Amino acid sequence: MPYISMNPILNRAQKMKFAHGAFNINLPCQAEAVIKIHEQLRSAAIIQVAEPATTYLSGNPDFLNGTLEEKAVGMKKIADKVRSLGEASRIPVVLHLDHGRSFESVKLAIDAGFSSVMIDGSSLPYEENVALTKQVVEYAHERGVSVEGELGILAGTEDDVFAENSSYTNPMSVVDFFKKAGCDSLAISYGTKHGAVKGLNVKLRKEIVVASIENMRHEKIHGTLVSHGSSLVPEYIVSEINALGKAVSGNGIPIKQLQEVIPMGISKINIDTDIRLATTRNILELYHQNPDLVASSKVYQLLNNKPEQFDYRNYLTPYLDDLLQERISTLELEEIYRALKNAVYEICAMAIINFGSIGDAYNLEVKSLEEMAKSYRGER
Repeated sequence: MPYISMNPILNRAQKMKFAHGAFNINLPCQAEAVIKIHEQLRSAAIIQVAEPATTYLSGNPDFLNGTLEEKAVGMKKIADKVRSLGEASRIPVVLHLDHGRSFESVKLAIDAGFSSVMIDGSSLPYEENVALTKQVVEYAHERGVSVEGELGILAGTEDDVFAENSSYTNPMSVVDFFKKAGCDSLAISYGTKHGAVKGLNVKLRKEIVVASIENMRHEKIHGTLVSHGSSLVPEYIVSEINALGKAVSGNGIPIKQLQEVIPMGISKINIDTDIRLATTRNILELYHQNPDLVASSKVYQLLNNKPEQFDYRNYLTPYLDDLLQERISTLELEEIYRALKNAVYEICAMAIINFGSIGDAYNLEVKSLEEMAKSYRGER
């Protein structure tokens, strides 16, 4: 199928009252795994790469401090990979830049071949956020690429995105933002939170979603709403990690609350933390089941340096070059590949089923990026 923008996928999800999980990856093999499980469950696939992850994909393990040049290298590597996989797949595939921080970095992603981008101007004054998002929209739409903006600030930490306190999105501002910026979708703040520790007794502000959608319909705004910071942080995975010697803590968004807001208008739900947790659980099990690998393993040493650490990027650095080149140079690395892919299968399958996108891949009317560019220009 064509490698496509996100706009038609989310428009259909909103119309049919289900949502798509959007899955953050950091390595090429994970992209392949995302597509494979979506093919098996007949769902369109949204693969996300956060801006810092593009530095990691360039080969620099210090992913929070990458240069634009390094990010460009990582962007091209993953875009070429996903486009090739997508064009050979039976399902629609999107590659989305998550939390683009500047026009320059988002432009790099579009030029590299991403089919969808997010520009996060939520920390800026309102009018500056609008202006930045509009600038990205004008560049992206000319190339058939969809754009996600953000309005309101989520609490918590995700890579270099940090806010101590959240600022809920004002539904009255949603229509104004769509009108002025022209974006396709909008991430709103309604009670979700970045990171693994979202707190006990999370309560999503469903009324913000309802009011935003009603305002959009009243003003005939054709756009979709997105939920960030929405990992479930499955209790069973956290327990399994800690039973293997770690000291990870976390609380996720209750699945029932997410399922309630989907028919109200949430069409895309971002998942990142869950894949990191499942990967770390799988790799801990690998060493537990294969103690002969432990003594000589640099990965094992890094993995156990910090009991609370579960971000695989921080302990897979000894094999980073091999992982980026997709080489299997040792038995240990072969097992690590299997652990990485199985984590993606597990988390994606849960989301596809729980969010309702299962079985819908072939109902979507797909358009190539060239066709989308004509559509954005008002051409048929």
